[in-house]
Amino acid sequence: MTTTPAAVAHIDHYIDGRVDDRGAETRSEVYSPATGQVSGLLALATTRDVDAAVQSAATAFETWSLTPPHIRARILFRFRDLVERETDRLAAIITAEHGKVLDDARGEVTRGLEVVARAGSTSTPSVRATSTRWWFLNADRR
Repeated sequence: MTTTPAAVAHIDHYIDGRVDDRGAETRSEVYSPATGQVSGLLALATTRDVDAAVQSAATAFETWSLTPPHIRARILFRFRDLVERETDRLAAIITAEHGKVLDDARGEVTRGLEVVARAGSTSTPSVRATSTRWWFLNADRR
């Protein structure tokens, strides 16, 4: 059994654009793989939490699907910029939660940035059209 530090992080749900701790009736301990000590308390989702998250996602999908591709690309690139700015902090979180070496955690963040950059570039009509055209013109090369 590990001892629980006096101040541990409470990890709540993020639903509908805000932290939501309504369903925090039950929490599960999160352990640091490096020390074995409790590093956080994770809110376990209730049926109500899941329903709220699904409803929020469905609503967000409707809005996102009506968003023009060039606006989607701007949003994704802004997200990429934020992740890039916070790479060290995100890598430290990955290290603390998963026990990865810091350089490996930075690499994981970098790989995630590549995925976001690719998603943003395919959101623009000209890139998407070019990619689709290439796909059909080069079908015999695959």
